[in-house]
Amino acid sequence: MITGTTDCKIMVRRCLVTFKPFRIFVVGIGFFSLCFLMTSLGGQFSAKRLGDSPFTVRTEVLGGLESRGILRKISDMLEVILKRMDSLAKLGNSSTSDTRRLDELSSAINRIQPAGLVERIQAIAQNVSSMAVRVEQILQSSMAAGKALRDGTSGQCDVPRDPRYPDCPGKVDWMRARWTSDPCYAFYGVDGSDCSFLIYLSEVEWFCPPLAWRANSSSLPTQPNAPNQPAKAPKRQAAFRTDLSTLLNQVGTGKESLSFMKRRIRRLAAQWGLAAQHLDVKLHQRWREQKKVLVHVGFLTEESGDVFSPKVLKGGPLGEMVQWADILTTLHVLGHNLKISMSVKELQGFLGVPPGRGSCPLTGPLAFDLIYTDYHGLQQMKQHMGLSLKKHKCHIRVIDTFGTEPAYNHEEYATLHGYRTNWGYWNLDCRQYMTMFPHTPDNSFMGFVSEELNETEKWSIQQNKVDNMAVVYGKEPSMWKGKEGFLQILHSYMEVHGTVYYETQRPPEVPAFVKNHGLLPQHELQQLLRKAKLFIGFGFPYEGPAPLEAIANGCIFLQPKFNPPHSSLNHEFFRGKPTSREVSSQHPYAEQYIGPPHVMTVDYNNSLEFDSAIREILRTKVKPYLPYEYTCEGMLERVHAYIQHQDFCSPEPHFPPANFSRPSSSGRPASPGPLFLPLPNSTALGWAADFPAPTAWPPLRSLRLLASQEGQSCIEACRHANLVCEPGHFRFINNKEALRGLRVHCEVVEAEMNHVLPAFSEPRRECGLQRDPLLFSCAGHSPKYRRLCPCRDYRRGQVALCRDCL
Repeated sequence: MITGTTDCKIMVRRCLVTFKPFRIFVVGIGFFSLCFLMTSLGGQFSAKRLGDSPFTVRTEVLGGLESRGILRKISDMLEVILKRMDSLAKLGNSSTSDTRRLDELSSAINRIQPAGLVERIQAIAQNVSSMAVRVEQILQSSMAAGKALRDGTSGQCDVPRDPRYPDCPGKVDWMRARWTSDPCYAFYGVDGSDCSFLIYLSEVEWFCPPLAWRANSSSLPTQPNAPNQPAKAPKRQAAFRTDLSTLLNQVGTGKESLSFMKRRIRRLAAQWGLAAQHLDVKLHQRWREQKKVLVHVGFLTEESGDVFSPKVLKGGPLGEMVQWADILTTLHVLGHNLKISMSVKELQGFLGVPPGRGSCPLTGPLAFDLIYTDYHGLQQMKQHMGLSLKKHKCHIRVIDTFGTEPAYNHEEYATLHGYRTNWGYWNLDCRQYMTMFPHTPDNSFMGFVSEELNETEKWSIQQNKVDNMAVVYGKEPSMWKGKEGFLQILHSYMEVHGTVYYETQRPPEVPAFVKNHGLLPQHELQQLLRKAKLFIGFGFPYEGPAPLEAIANGCIFLQPKFNPPHSSLNHEFFRGKPTSREVSSQHPYAEQYIGPPHVMTVDYNNSLEFDSAIREILRTKVKPYLPYEYTCEGMLERVHAYIQHQDFCSPEPHFPPANFSRPSSSGRPASPGPLFLPLPNSTALGWAADFPAPTAWPPLRSLRLLASQEGQSCIEACRHANLVCEPGHFRFINNKEALRGLRVHCEVVEAEMNHVLPAFSEPRRECGLQRDPLLFSCAGHSPKYRRLCPCRDYRRGQVALCRDCL
């Protein structure tokens, strides 16, 4: 056994040594390295004048003695390598079966240690590569300096010391050291000279002042920061569309997720068309501006991992794909110019990303008015847009299922106060985050749609309901674990049906008394829900679209109550999400905005309470119900209002202005009177009617000023008054006038960065105003303070819009 192993090693070593390509590779590397170093660096030592050799400046990298020492060592090493390889080649080329010769060969190989030799050669090659890069930088820099001397521009490229551009010198130093770190700099004409650095930093980026002698130059590939940009194209009118064929072609193919989205778009096409006609009439066919819109679905890109597409037909989550399909359809039906990206390559092409690693700005002005994406897409944009992301982030809208609160969104504040997570910290206006349900007023409510029934269909459903039939909300077997107790109670009253995915065998987690239909296509699931009396949730998934679809098909939704509520502080699912929102049930929207008799929320751990709920459901008759905001028309109306009125790119003027005063009857300025006055039959204050209201959306006439209780958020305070917290109105109440209107007596009024401000403490007579508008928060609360809350009214069935918001 030992002899066989030795023979095997000898054969392997002989193959390694006698393999001619290997010998050729080693000899070639050694010869090339020696010649390159002697030729390139040798020129440095023989050059006498500045123009004799471009490598003269190399002495700043390696001194003469040090350079010669390195060359001598490398030369000696390579000579030894060549001699050893030559002797090995001779041994390998002689054919003999003599055991003594094999022993000599083995001994020679052991002395040379080929593995170590290869590593040393690789290290030499790596050093040669690094030296070649540095030599190339020096060569380009020297050539650029010579060109500047010939052109007479060298004196014009001194680094400016302009107080208006304090970062310029530091940026030039950075470019000197790192301009070869990304090919995009060379794409923009950077060649290693100070002139090219200043041109780039003043015309492509914006850290240095414009160069007077470059006023009429256009040598860069593009100049995204040049002052003389072409005029914007004239505004175009948006017209409602009812033909969805163009949209279906844009969505693309190749993934089951895309096929699911296209099936959904086709199934609801007639309802979208009818909704567009109704909204056009409601808006009195008014002129609407057509926007250029990019939709980048980041979570479905291969670069993000796309864990959703493979699970579409295996019981995986579909809520995100439902929402994205409806967003695409909404934007198309509203008549906007829509581009769709499902890969990073497509994103780069649409944005105009220069070649390289994403360090440079885009190659031209942003081609879009709005960009809809998700957190995955936002991260991809950061990687590829460089500084342009900061410049253009006001155009971005982030589809965010669970919401992002201001304390998590503000990068500095989140880092200092323990709110930093893997998400959030983008320093956006929090209204740029768009949620699936209206649970976070600090964000905008995007939503989705459920299929709407006509009156004939509703009547038919009521006639054909099976009173003792229940359908369980849970497609994955793992969701059924530990649920046998209350399922037995349910089974004693009703026939239990499931839609659990399985491939060959029935999942053992599903009790035998459950009639499992397997994973059903959407239209078959709709038929099952139209027959069932009850749709019962297990507590997970949170806030999905299925309960709304069940209620729309005439089911009662039964869900568990969470005590204590689930949040990022006590539950693994929410941990790391950029919100402190407390979830009191599986579907808080259904609990708070719909409620009994369509929705019942009970403690599943209390068997008596659960049993009582089942018996009450059996006695209750309900009609199919769908909130207006989840119809096609409701979503079109809401998104239309956002697109036409939300503008995060124009800076909001400070309020109150420096010349704040109330006009008197004579037309001359008078001393300011109360800015907020009590409203009839209300504890809230409204905007004074005789004071001109600044332009705002939502309009200021919708504002209702309230003070919360200690420890109460503005979300809760406004909801208690049957109102909604409006973050856009915070800037109008963040002042002493609001405190005076609420009759708050302050001994100290300070402005700070704190997400519970503006607020006051009555016992201490302390008042605080908000210093950073990004921290205006409806969600913030503190046991020490009462909040100043900007509430507003809302349209019936459309909580996202005030009564005058259309």
